[in-house]
Amino acid sequence: MNTQETLALLEKLKLTGMLKAYQGILAMPVQEQPSIHQFIARMAEAELLERNRKRTETSLKQSKMRYNAVLEQIECSSSRNLHREHLEALADCSYILRGENILITGATGCGKSYLACALGRQACAFGYKVTYLGMVRFLEMITQSRIDGSFVKQINKLEKTDLLILDDFGLQAITPNARVALLQILEDRYARKSTIITSQLPVANWHTYINESTIADAILDRLTGMAHRFELKGESMRKRR
Repeated sequence: MNTQETLALLEKLKLTGMLKAYQGILAMPVQEQPSIHQFIARMAEAELLERNRKRTETSLKQSKMRYNAVLEQIECSSSRNLHREHLEALADCSYILRGENILITGATGCGKSYLACALGRQACAFGYKVTYLGMVRFLEMITQSRIDGSFVKQINKLEKTDLLILDDFGLQAITPNARVALLQILEDRYARKSTIITSQLPVANWHTYINESTIADAILDRLTGMAHRFELKGESMRKRR
């Protein structure tokens, strides 16, 4: 089998990483081409990297995150009350394995959603399934699923995602059905899956926002019991840009 036939076979087998690596090796001078052991190692590594890239790309697309953000681009400073070592402690995504939550609060424009999406992207890169929902979309989904009979299906879907991001919590009045649904989701996920909540409201005001004492107690107990907190400060990042 000649090199062109090998290239065609790799393409047919959809071994894209190996195909690109083999093309790169063929382009090298003969005296610089790797030994058989190095060759196999390079081909295997290239295929693994390509599969990881595709998996991350697919996860990002399915997550429907609002921003294409990465942790390395997050601006950390004392004025923002955001410190690099705190982010680095979360970068390995081990908090997801422990079922810990992340609560991000601060004024409008301070970068809450961007930070949440950066953490979500990092989770996708580590192979976790991420679902992003703005609270307006979440409330619409709950209302519609009650009408069309898909409520249980939607709840089960959110329960299974490794990292659930609920953005702009408190931006719109929460309905009785949504309160119950949120509690059910958090109960199913407690200590097993992770949830990121962003809100303009301080955590101390969430009980009042939920506006039903018993359910509010239960929701906050499941959210805050094992949670990392970011209270962002400073001027609007949108204004600065």
